[in-house]
Amino acid sequence: MKIGRQDQRSSAISTSNEHTIVVRGHDLAAELIGRIGFTDHVWLLITGSLPTPAQRRVLDATLVAIAEHGMVPSVQASRMTLAAAPEALQGAVAAGILGCGSVVLGSSEAAGQFFAEIDAQSGNGADLENTIDKLVREYGAAKRPIPGYGHPLHKGQDPRAQRLFEVATEAGSSGRHIRIAQTVEQRLPRLTGRSLTVNVSGAIPAVLLDAGYPLGALKGVPILARTAGLIAHLLEEQLRPIGFVMSHAAAQAIDYDGSVPAGFVPSPDG
Repeated sequence: MKIGRQDQRSSAISTSNEHTIVVRGHDLAAELIGRIGFTDHVWLLITGSLPTPAQRRVLDATLVAIAEHGMVPSVQASRMTLAAAPEALQGAVAAGILGCGSVVLGSSEAAGQFFAEIDAQSGNGADLENTIDKLVREYGAAKRPIPGYGHPLHKGQDPRAQRLFEVATEAGSSGRHIRIAQTVEQRLPRLTGRSLTVNVSGAIPAVLLDAGYPLGALKGVPILARTAGLIAHLLEEQLRPIGFVMSHAAAQAIDYDGSVPAGFVPSPDG
């Protein structure tokens, strides 16, 4: 990435004048508002083209699949932030989204890159299973987890992943990336000694890449979806607050094992 002076000084996403707002070549008021759904608009904004029915259905399914999963770390951070700063809804949403990394939410991006690497290396006539075996062993040697596989709760099968694969098949967009994801799942027990099933963060990039969604924007899908879930939690936090309940529970769950002054007596409340 070049830092400093840049020759590129234009954008193709949006422009406007006194009478018209243009989004990706379309008149926002005349062509888009009330005529397309939000999923269509997301695809248009990101790719520059309106989605096909199959692309719309797959993207919509992934957004629904990842929007909510209970009191996960991002939700806890968001609700406790709002409890501490009730005037800052946007700050509480940001607190939850900032935790989108390689373990939670952001693993969809890592899984997509893994599948793309397998696709690239096996696309020149190389055997798919041999390519998977090679890359899984490389990940193991580097002590890198295989992204998109295994789940602390859904150990046997992640129901969201299976349903996303079904949606892609029903939409007619199931292709090579889904095949890669499922083949990796089949090979992992032999390669790692563990049975790790594909989770929702592995299914999302597989179905989206098969539908033509860009690899570089994969992380945006769980971020966009989880924003909706966070807003729901933050409205509930205003009506039925539990932020300080979670904070107190965390304090109770953690023991202090550092030094203390002479005569110090721990509080019975922790």
